[in-house]
Amino acid sequence: MMGATMQETEICEKLKDMMDEERYVHSLGVRDCAVMLAERYGADVDKARLAGLLHDCAKGLPRQEMISKALEAEIELGAEEFQNEALLHGPAGAVIARQVFGVEDPEILSAIECHTTGKRDMALLDKIIYLADYIEPNRDFPGVEDLRQAAMDDLDKAVLMALRRTIKYVLDTDRFLHPRTVEAWNDMLKRYKGKN
Repeated sequence: MMGATMQETEICEKLKDMMDEERYVHSLGVRDCAVMLAERYGADVDKARLAGLLHDCAKGLPRQEMISKALEAEIELGAEEFQNEALLHGPAGAVIARQVFGVEDPEILSAIECHTTGKRDMALLDKIIYLADYIEPNRDFPGVEDLRQAAMDDLDKAVLMALRRTIKYVLDTDRFLHPRTVEAWNDMLKRYKGKN
């Protein structure tokens, strides 16, 4: 799995140089949470581990560099992304994961790219990284325990809960709601209602 990709110890050393201590600790938490969810829902544990570890690898980059990385990857950037680094670091992270860490696996790159906004037709790994980022052990906010419990019972339900929370937060703080997040919500809700 990690052929051309660096070994984990090397990845960790590099990440320590690229981000502050808090972000690094968060990345380890997401890695471990992603592994747990992958084991629970039958996803590839190695892919989940690597995607979780690298999901925020672009977070410390200057805004202009994030923009150029995303454009380099021919990722279409709307006004929302240009105005918000929080939305930009996912697409830029997928580029950094490939260029700096040698990740070529499309599933891993997709999970890194959409871990903040979600997207339509999220694959199993996409959902796992999206959720792991939300509920990793260092996260502490009202309702996080309910989300953690839901994540153990029903992955799709937990992703919907996280999306709802994100959308509500974005609306309450008068920020741009990314079109991908709306698409993720509608798509997940349709699937969830379809199976229940």
